[in-house]
Amino acid sequence: MSPDEYHKMAEVEDAMWYYRALHRHVTRSLSRPLGSAARVLDAGCGTGGLLRRLHEAQPAWRLTGLDFFPLACDLARERTGGEIVPGSVAALPFADATFDAVTSCDVVCQVADPAAAVREFHRVLRPGGVLVLTMPAYGWMYSYHDREVGNLRRSSRGEVNALLRAAGFAITASTYWNMLPFPLAVLRRKIFPPARPASDVGLFPAPVETFFHGLMALEHGWLGLGMSLPFGNSVLTVARKS
Repeated sequence: MSPDEYHKMAEVEDAMWYYRALHRHVTRSLSRPLGSAARVLDAGCGTGGLLRRLHEAQPAWRLTGLDFFPLACDLARERTGGEIVPGSVAALPFADATFDAVTSCDVVCQVADPAAAVREFHRVLRPGGVLVLTMPAYGWMYSYHDREVGNLRRSSRGEVNALLRAAGFAITASTYWNMLPFPLAVLRRKIFPPARPASDVGLFPAPVETFFHGLMALEHGWLGLGMSLPFGNSVLTVARKS
């Protein structure tokens, strides 16, 4: 991902509807199974937005962020003041059974060997540890946006589940999300792409952001009841190391 994309992310991820919904889903998925003193790794932490949200929700958790790109690590340190470690998700610089939970949001889709990354998540988790993984959905939705942010692939829910099971994980929850805006994403990315492609990371005008926040609140409420969504622009999976 280019330096410009990291700066864009740092500027908007505390306010943009997509990041706020993503962080809310991950926080909800972690809060139920983890105790108050859990140690959590955000593998591919980017500029630290999820770490900030997790600290707000659970101040007692011991949080560590990891990212491959030095600029992302620098921005995450500035924005969180927490422990940020440089490294690759495919070769984590941590001992076996170090963490109670690992999160990885839209990162495994950017590495050449996703199976190696998932095996590393399994290795550094303690027995019974929790993985929360998000991925962009559907290979046929690959577009200018994916190229700009460094995605190499998009995956179906079934493909994500198979990847995790092959690494030894047991799936505890699996759903699509970002369903209600999905028709708009198809229109923009596949039917009417912009003349000058750039990533879709950025704040919309306030009324548009409010509209999308409302859609995401509906999805969050539904998923919070333990339900799932049949399709969407993203996949959210929760798994355990048995």
